[in-house]
Amino acid sequence: MINPEQPIGIFDSGIGGLTVANAVLKELPNENLIYFGDTAHLPYGDKSADTIRFFSKTIGEFFLFKDCKVIIIACNTASAVAYELLCELSGNKAIVINVIDPVVDYTIESKFKKVGIIGTQGTINSGIYPKKIKEKNPDVEVCSLATPLLVPMIESGFVTGQISELVLENYLNDPILSDIDSLVLGCTHYPLVKKEVEAYYLKHNRKVEVMATNEIVGRYVKNLMESKNLLRKKKGGKHLFYVSDYTASFANTTKLFYGEAVNLVHLKITPR
Repeated sequence: MINPEQPIGIFDSGIGGLTVANAVLKELPNENLIYFGDTAHLPYGDKSADTIRFFSKTIGEFFLFKDCKVIIIACNTASAVAYELLCELSGNKAIVINVIDPVVDYTIESKFKKVGIIGTQGTINSGIYPKKIKEKNPDVEVCSLATPLLVPMIESGFVTGQISELVLENYLNDPILSDIDSLVLGCTHYPLVKKEVEAYYLKHNRKVEVMATNEIVGRYVKNLMESKNLLRKKKGGKHLFYVSDYTASFANTTKLFYGEAVNLVHLKITPR
């Protein structure tokens, strides 16, 4: 029922998922893409599981209406609580991908011994990363730390400079993350400060592999589409970007996440 010409749908609570969209299109430049940022309800990290599932289901229905062949949940919190719901909703109409499983697989394949996870309060409270990693290899030690200041810091444009350096130093210095050999940036906003995180470990002479969700997911999607013969062959795809709330300043901020200006279409989600 699924064919290569159908688009890929990607959604997040805001524009953080644009880092995933950017990575997917770098790997698959010929694909048609539809992005939905639920900016009226961000962040998902401090919402209840039921609320996140409701918004995720509504967006999933929109993607199915748009005939998407793949739906990517480009939000760690929504991936943790709404993935199974969207799989059930989609059935055989679309392939649903979350941003957690590809990272877990990469972590296991890389044979890391002590993995650090940083993310929103919702992602860390879910315990999804330790659970999934331990299921695949119980010998891996997993250390999780909520870093709630990072999303508003990044949304405000503080991705370099003294403010971001001080905030990151405070979090990365936490004893919970001592002696890790790898660090998962467990939020799609965080790839924007990946270089700063790497600089911190270089400064302190610590060998830590910093894993950005968007890069890992981009490669995973490409491999999956190849294996299922779903790659679009025609050159150049069409891309549509929707948000549930729109401001001109917000549109300007999308450049940080996507790397270039995009045309945002306002599409309201009606609350329950």
